[in-house]
Amino acid sequence: MAVAGTGGVTRLPVLASRVPLVLRRTPDAVYLVGGAAGPIGGDELALRISVGAGAFLRVRTAAASIALPGPDGLESVLRITVDVGAGARLEYLPEPVVVSAGARHATIIRVTLAEGASLLLRDELLLGRHGETGGAARSVLNVDYAGRPLLRQSLEVSGADAATMGPAVLAGHRAVGTALWVDPAADAAVTTDAAVTTDAAVTTDAAVTTDAAVTTDAAAVAVMPLAGPGILVTALADDAVALRRCLSATPSTRTPTCQLRHRPQ
Repeated sequence: MAVAGTGGVTRLPVLASRVPLVLRRTPDAVYLVGGAAGPIGGDELALRISVGAGAFLRVRTAAASIALPGPDGLESVLRITVDVGAGARLEYLPEPVVVSAGARHATIIRVTLAEGASLLLRDELLLGRHGETGGAARSVLNVDYAGRPLLRQSLEVSGADAATMGPAVLAGHRAVGTALWVDPAADAAVTTDAAVTTDAAVTTDAAVTTDAAVTTDAAAVAVMPLAGPGILVTALADDAVALRRCLSATPSTRTPTCQLRHRPQ
């Protein structure tokens, strides 16, 4: 739990955890440190983040997580519940989840944002370690803003599934991720700029935005303005480094920073 203190300083009055998810406080962020291997099939893990009105919190992980198969073939599940108060900001920036061969893993994120709250959230997934086919993964992201649905997104993939690896889903890539920006102040600025721009200029800007949102050279990045104060970037890549570049789009310009080669099917 993060709350706004005096002088613009954020306090963390409640910071509680236990193995395998251990929280560690640093000057720049709260880090989630793996206290044991996993997640392992059958694990049910939960993380709750609460950011009070006017506070700022950044949450990171110390390293990538490797989802491993359990003895019974069960799915491991990480449930993340987030509440961000009015005028508060959360940056949730974990390292990727790597789903090893034979593993089944789910990440379920539910975010509730008060009016005026802002969010930067990144979710990255890699199918398999080096040389592995990769297991099965599903990702669910539900975000509400000011009491209204802002985003409902889900993805199910498997490194051993031909349909998943085909052109309709991952197109042969083993890394997939999303980055979500919710910033009411930035959204208001864009709206104001559009209102005072001539019709011709608005048409030109729309054309540029559409091109960036649809494709790069590899057709591996999509930048989608949401019906509310938010922008969603979704990307495919061959590895974690390339994926991170793709998800480092600039929200103000809505332009991806990566260029990937086309992968023939």
